Amino acid sequence: MTTINLADRSVDLGEWAATTPDAAEVFAQAVRTWLADNLVGDFAELRGRGGPGSEHEFFAERLEWDRHLAASGWTCLGWPVKHGGRGATIAQRIIFHQEYARANAPARVNHLGEELLGPTLIEYGTPEQQERFLPGIVNVTELWAQGYSEPGAGSDLAGVATSAVVDNGEWVINGQKIWTSLAHLSQWAFVIARTEKGSTRHKGLSFLLVPLDQPGVTIRPIQQITGTSEFNEVFFDDARTEESLIVGEPGDGWKVAMGLLQFERGVSTLGQQVGFQRELEDIIDLARSNGSINNPDVASRLRRAKVGLTVMDANARRTLSGDVVSEAGAASVTKLLWANWHRDLGELAVAVVGAPSLIGPPATTEGRANDIADPEHVELDEWQRLLLFTRADTIYGGSNEVQRNIIAERVLGLPREARA
Repeated sequence: MTTINLADRSVDLGEWAATTPDAAEVFAQAVRTWLADNLVGDFAELRGRGGPGSEHEFFAERLEWDRHLAASGWTCLGWPVKHGGRGATIAQRIIFHQEYARANAPARVNHLGEELLGPTLIEYGTPEQQERFLPGIVNVTELWAQGYSEPGAGSDLAGVATSAVVDNGEWVINGQKIWTSLAHLSQWAFVIARTEKGSTRHKGLSFLLVPLDQPGVTIRPIQQITGTSEFNEVFFDDARTEESLIVGEPGDGWKVAMGLLQFERGVSTLGQQVGFQRELEDIIDLARSNGSINNPDVASRLRRAKVGLTVMDANARRTLSGDVVSEAGAASVTKLLWANWHRDLGELAVAVVGAPSLIGPPATTEGRANDIADPEHVELDEWQRLLLFTRADTIYGGSNEVQRNIIAERVLGLPREARA
């Protein structure tokens, strides 16, 4: 069997695949073997940790795991080799995400940097910005947060009010961002700010790279319904960043932001679906063991969930093949499919569990950042967490309403929604 030097980032996996018989099978086996050999010892305790609603679990340990991945050449697979990536094909990236999910490996800590900002800088950034920031993403030495949503704008980025003006070679930023995931653990944020006074909607916005460890930035965690606080509100009070740390030209922020959101619907969604399938299979096993599968309504919902997962997979593969009318429309369809399916799965899970789903287990310190049990906080079991956290799936990353407007306007050519 052809071997791969996994840690050698000078090896372009795409070029290797083009000259290697049975490359997909060889690559999949290499991923499986590496994960089996490395998810051992202390890392074995991280299996299944840190997923949605559990981002607080073992963060330092998962950061160490991500850096271990980086040292072995498993971060930024799809990036060009010249930017520190591996030049992997879409097929290889799908294989990696699926095998990673099947191994129940821990949730990654640098998704925003690796999957969103990095490709955006490769597409729109200057050589100096690429040289400064891409290595820290590849090596997982700098973590990023996303400064898009605001209290008065939500999913409507065109309503951004945070402002920035140039003063003595620096951007001075004032405003507030909200729902900023992992900002309290990140060193940097990419921020959409209004840089043209008096501008409205998508005009006059700019895409800025802002250090978070400075006096002008205040980060306050927001406790959510699950009891955890992985996202935050972030206040900018005369915060500063270098004038050169703007991606694209002033006023190009809308274009850059929309480009970034296309990367968000990438190949990692197929790995996400492996996790969804595992959740569904576990719920089916539970329904069989407690007899709820004999309830006609539960059995029907389980069948619909299996069909929905199949549809989701087919749509993702079609989208990745480029068989779409509109990139924005395809991204919105993908988001609607998985977000609503996953929300419904949370409701199905507690229907299968029944009355015990109304009672939580005793509080525990396991995985909590301060290792102190809060007597007023009840730790949730996996199905309670699934029910509660998936309520957010249809909101973050663009709410259902926003996604449907995009499809209506950009794909179907319908008139824009009336605005007050």
